[in-house]
Amino acid sequence: MSMLRLCNRITKNAVCSSSTFSSSRRLIHSLQFATVKAEEISGSKPAEVQNLVQGNWIKSGDWNTILDPINGEPFIKVSEIPENGIKPFVDSLSKCPKHGLHNPFKSPERYLLYGDVSAKAGYMLNQPEVSDFFAKLIQRVSPKSYQQAFAEVFVTAKFLENFSGDQVRFLARSFGVPGNHLGQQSHGFRWPYGPVALITPFNFPLEIPVLQLMGALYMGNKPVLKVDSKVCIVMEQMLRLLHACGMPSEDVDFINSDGKTMNKLLLEANPRMTLFTGSSRVADKLAYDLNGRVKLEDAGFDWKILGPDVHEVNYVSWVCDQDAYACSGQKCSAQSLLFMHENWSKASLVNKLRDLAGRRKLDNLTIGPVLTLTTKDMLDHKNELLNILGSKLLWGGEELENHSIPSIYGAIKPTAVFVPLEQILKPEYYDLVTREIFGPFQIITEYKHSQIPMVLEALEKMHAHLTAAVVSNDPLFVQDILGNTVNGTTYAGLRARTTGAPQNHWFGPAGDPRGAGIGTPEAIKLVWSCHREVIYDFGPVPHKWQIPPST
Repeated sequence: MSMLRLCNRITKNAVCSSSTFSSSRRLIHSLQFATVKAEEISGSKPAEVQNLVQGNWIKSGDWNTILDPINGEPFIKVSEIPENGIKPFVDSLSKCPKHGLHNPFKSPERYLLYGDVSAKAGYMLNQPEVSDFFAKLIQRVSPKSYQQAFAEVFVTAKFLENFSGDQVRFLARSFGVPGNHLGQQSHGFRWPYGPVALITPFNFPLEIPVLQLMGALYMGNKPVLKVDSKVCIVMEQMLRLLHACGMPSEDVDFINSDGKTMNKLLLEANPRMTLFTGSSRVADKLAYDLNGRVKLEDAGFDWKILGPDVHEVNYVSWVCDQDAYACSGQKCSAQSLLFMHENWSKASLVNKLRDLAGRRKLDNLTIGPVLTLTTKDMLDHKNELLNILGSKLLWGGEELENHSIPSIYGAIKPTAVFVPLEQILKPEYYDLVTREIFGPFQIITEYKHSQIPMVLEALEKMHAHLTAAVVSNDPLFVQDILGNTVNGTTYAGLRARTTGAPQNHWFGPAGDPRGAGIGTPEAIKLVWSCHREVIYDFGPVPHKWQIPPST
C-alpha cells in the first residue's frame, strides 16, 4: 500500500478538532509557508531539506538520503553540513553575547515580539489545513497513527497559545527584597545564557523541538537547532511557518549534520548551555565534552504499578496498551515494565492486554517501523529474556507480516515477556531485564502484597527516572510508593498513565541535577535561564559618616 493511500485512509477515520477561528480571519494563506506536500513526497519526487544560518537558507554539497520507513524508497534528501563547513554556524553563535539577544534590561520589546509570534503560530497550527499538513508530514517520517500525529500538533499549538500575549515577559518576572539600610534593595532576575544549542530526537519531530526552541527564544537566547536527520523536514517546515508569523530569520540557526560534525560544532562554538533529548550514552558524552553545561532528557525505562485495588479493568487495560504500544513504543515515556498485583491477574488483565495488542495493525500505523533498532535486535533481546528461569512469552515476539519496512529498521508485533520478580532482582539478570528497548516491547511481572519491598528495591536500582504510574485509588498504597520513588513525571490514581503528557504540566526526569523539563513556565525558566541578582545601593550615606578602623 502506498503511503499516500495509507495517510488518506487514516485521515478519513480520524476525528480532527476544528479551528476556533473562522476561515474569514485567516492570518495568511494557510500553507503559504510550506515548500513540500506531505502526500507527494516519494522516491520519484523526493523532498529536500536545507539548513538555516544567519538568516539564510543554504545547501551543502553533501546529501543524506533518507529511506521511507514504510517501503524503503529514497524519499527525502537532507543537505548535511560537513565538518569543514561549520564555520558560519560557529560565527553566528559567537556573535551572540553572553547576556543574550534580550534580557530585562536590554531590548525588552522582544518579549512582546515573541508573545505575538506565539499567538500567530498557535493560530496557524489550529487551521485544519495546517494541522493536517503537519500531522501527515510527521506520519511520513516517524510513522504513527493519525490520531497520535495529530495529538502532537495539537499539544504544540496549545503550548504556543499558552505563551502568547504577555505570557513571555511573565517568564522573566523578577522579585525584590528590602535591604539593610535606606536605598538598598536586592532584585532577582531570570537571565539568558546567550548562545545555546538544542539536539532533539526522531520520535516527536514537532513537539519536542518547538517547545524547547521557543522556551530558549522566550528567555533571550540565540539557539542552534539540530533535529535527527530522519525527521528534520518537519522542523524545517515549522521554522518557515514561524518566519511567516514574524520570527526574525536570524534568531535561530538550523543545522543538519551527522553526530561527529555536531559534536565538533559544539566544541568550537562553545554554547553556554546545550539541551539534549535522546540516549543516555550520548547524553553522558556531551556532559563530559561540554564540562557539564548541559540539560538532559535522556532514556526512560518507565514503570507502572497496578495496586491491590482492582477497578475498571477495561479502562486500565486500554491505558496499559496505549502506554506500551502507541507510536510503536517509541516514546521516552513508554511503559517498559508493568508490576501487576496478583489481584489483577485474577481479573483476567493479561488476556485483555493480549486482545488489545492484537488489534494493532500496520495499515493504520497503530503498529509500525521501529527507527532505532532492527527486527533482529528486538527478537534477540526477547530470546535472551526467555532464557531466564520462569520467564515466558505472553504475546508477540514475531516479525510483522506482509510488510515492506526496510531492514535497517525494526518490524515486530507488539510484544510482552513475563519475568518473575525474584529473577528480575538477581544481579545477573537485572541489567538485561531493564534494558530499554525503544519499540513495542514490555516486561510484565507479578507481585504479592508481601513483595512490595522487592518492587521498591527494583525501582531503587534503576538509573532512568522519567515517567511512572501508580494505578490505585488506595491513598495509603499510593503514598507509600510515591514516598519511596523519584520519577520526575509520576501519575497516580486509577487513571494513571505513563505517556500522553500534555502541555499543561511539567514533563522531565528527576534525581539528576542535569535533568531538563519541558512545557511549563517552570521548565522554561529552569532550562533556558539562570538566576542573576542585582543589588541596588544608592544611599544616602549616613550623615557625618567617617572612615572606620580597618577590619
